[in-house]
Amino acid sequence: VETPRTDGGENPLWDVAEQALYYIDNAGMKIHRLHPAGGATKTWDMPSVITTLVLREGGGACVTLRSGIFNFDFDSGALEPLHPLSDPPPLVYNDGKVDRRGRFLIGACTANFAAPTPDGGLYRLDPDHSLHKLDSGIHFSNGPCFSPDDKTFYFSDSWLHDCYAYDYDIATGEVANRRVFANTKELGGLPDGATVDADGLVWIAIYGGGKIAAYRPDGKLERMIDMPVKLVSSVNFGGPDLASLYVTTIEHGALGEAVEPGAGEVYVIEGLGVKGVPEPRYAGR
Repeated sequence: VETPRTDGGENPLWDVAEQALYYIDNAGMKIHRLHPAGGATKTWDMPSVITTLVLREGGGACVTLRSGIFNFDFDSGALEPLHPLSDPPPLVYNDGKVDRRGRFLIGACTANFAAPTPDGGLYRLDPDHSLHKLDSGIHFSNGPCFSPDDKTFYFSDSWLHDCYAYDYDIATGEVANRRVFANTKELGGLPDGATVDADGLVWIAIYGGGKIAAYRPDGKLERMIDMPVKLVSSVNFGGPDLASLYVTTIEHGALGEAVEPGAGEVYVIEGLGVKGVPEPRYAGR
């Protein structure tokens, strides 16, 4: 199936209810939706750089733009500001996932990805739209995802090549006991977007390294997949049985990397012998 290519493909999100893949073009300021079964695609334009998209239980999406956190209505194209940011923003939100109680956990970092400072952090948007800071000292936020048993939250500081594991309290949405469980420097790239499969392996896109790495919760590297392009940005399991791994890639990197043939395309990897877990929807109205 032909998919709309991107300048900055990110945030693949498989929606089980629709049997559709959503993904974003952050630099191109677009949301794309693909129905693989029939090949139908649809695109929505955003007014500024988009960095995260999750779907809402009541319909529509919650998105992070350079200008803040917004609800988005797919039918009307309307954006409702929940937590707007000043221009230029003090921080930008970058990468987020929803837990199985409907809370939206979002990373934040400075807008200068080429030389970030440790002023970023981790935030939680509750269903009542209240925003809570969970952690600080993050240079470049990426790769949030949850273990299948809801007891561990994974999150990366790409600048340090560090992938963290936290204890996660699903009852309260609190994190504790941050520790490094993996470092991707030896793989030749930064940890970018990530997902967890039903067996608990953490699949991480290695940006700049042209790889996808799957780690056990104890940090042991279990599997590695070589990709045809170096700027691999994020991963999510999809398809009718959640056994297909969708991979987004970036054409124009933030550090002036050379453009490769095939960069900016969405890839799908079959036959891995593992399955993902359904992505929850944000419970806010």
